[in-house]
Amino acid sequence: MAQAPVLTPRADDFPRWYQDLIGKAELADNGPVRGTMVIRPYGYGLWERMQAEMDARIKETGTENAYFPLLIPQSYLTREADHVEGFAPELAVVTHGGGKELEEPAVVRPTSETIVNEYFSKWVQSYRDLPLLINQWANVVRWELRPRLFLRTSEFLWQEGHTAHATYEEARDFAARIQREVYGDFLENVLAIDFVSGRKTVKERFAGAVNTLTLESMMGDGKALQMVTSHELGQNFAKAFDTRYLSKEGTRELVWQTSWGSTTRMIGALVMTHGDDDGLRVPPRLAHVQVVVLAVKGDEAVLAKVRELGDRLKAAGLRVRVDDRTDVPFGRRAVDWELKGVPVRVEIGPRDLENGTAMLARRIPGGKEPVAVDALVGLLPAVLEEDQALLLRQSRERRESRTTDVSTIEEAAEAAVAGGWARIPWATLGEEGEAELAERSLTVRCLLAEDGSVPDDGDAPGNVAIVARAY
Repeated sequence: MAQAPVLTPRADDFPRWYQDLIGKAELADNGPVRGTMVIRPYGYGLWERMQAEMDARIKETGTENAYFPLLIPQSYLTREADHVEGFAPELAVVTHGGGKELEEPAVVRPTSETIVNEYFSKWVQSYRDLPLLINQWANVVRWELRPRLFLRTSEFLWQEGHTAHATYEEARDFAARIQREVYGDFLENVLAIDFVSGRKTVKERFAGAVNTLTLESMMGDGKALQMVTSHELGQNFAKAFDTRYLSKEGTRELVWQTSWGSTTRMIGALVMTHGDDDGLRVPPRLAHVQVVVLAVKGDEAVLAKVRELGDRLKAAGLRVRVDDRTDVPFGRRAVDWELKGVPVRVEIGPRDLENGTAMLARRIPGGKEPVAVDALVGLLPAVLEEDQALLLRQSRERRESRTTDVSTIEEAAEAAVAGGWARIPWATLGEEGEAELAERSLTVRCLLAEDGSVPDDGDAPGNVAIVARAY
């Protein structure tokens, strides 16, 4: 029987538990420059799966991948006033290169709206060039004063989409489509993380945007995490970079734009949403190792069976790792895989071999039971789907049970400080109430319409604000 790993219990110190798990599950280490991180192979494997799943969804919208430079002329950022003001505190600036002072400082990419628009203004000439739908997978640098691995780091990995459209309605609808068909579908059906889809307040929206859409999820300690955002940029950047097209009527018109992104923050969300006191629990559809087949002892017949079973499971379409490192104690290996959150362990020893069985250990609901080896190929796909659904159900039940409807600012603050979310009428809260909550380190995560949908207008009657502590 594997012994429980040494992790700080979540109930005792959630932040310490998080840091313990990141290290012991071999997801990442702190980098040599404060605020940077080294993503280890197991953690990067999770990111690769996230990339693959999202990239396929992004391409289904007609968006194509491209790449833009890491270094951006500083003058580009100054062209859109709100944008430069919003990012100024986070910028890293290169002033020297090749042993000489640069004629113009270059900003290390904090986001790419400015450089993308420089090239959109060249590529877009006619209505026939629209919509222009571009995405890039890259790294960005935003100098972080209070770093935490995956959640807030000075350099992180992400995808950022940038689009140009002929009309406001097309841009608005595309931003909403990205939230729904790319991000929402991915979070629910791959990460098994529940969320609310809403509209950011003016105070919280992206610098330079006219509207920001967000998906917000509740972590295991009741705090909120902004998972992804999609921005309606209006014509702000088009005006700054003179990004225009020739309409069917022969007039020169400014384009309407969107930008949208998701980051390696989602690995942190995965840990904080699904992790428990024994380690990580990885949703089966995401896991780059869905099943690990372990040899309990170094008997040659056992090793042969473990390898043969691994090949059969791989042939059935499962993502499998064979652990035949019998020079490492079995208990230690079992604990390591439990820490990493692999959904299923199949353990085979000499006695199992004699009986034609294997011990099936399920990480997500817990528990172990003997199963006929020959039944595993047919059994495991259904087991993995069942466990995927369980994680989503647990995530949703947490949010629903820890969200409180309130009618005063004080009640909203009490609910958030107690480790949950508060729903309060936006008409009751307003910008003054939002500022008052900010003094207590509480934020309005998003605005919802009265029926729980995304409101078209931030000040529409019946809008509801979600108030929480946040990462």
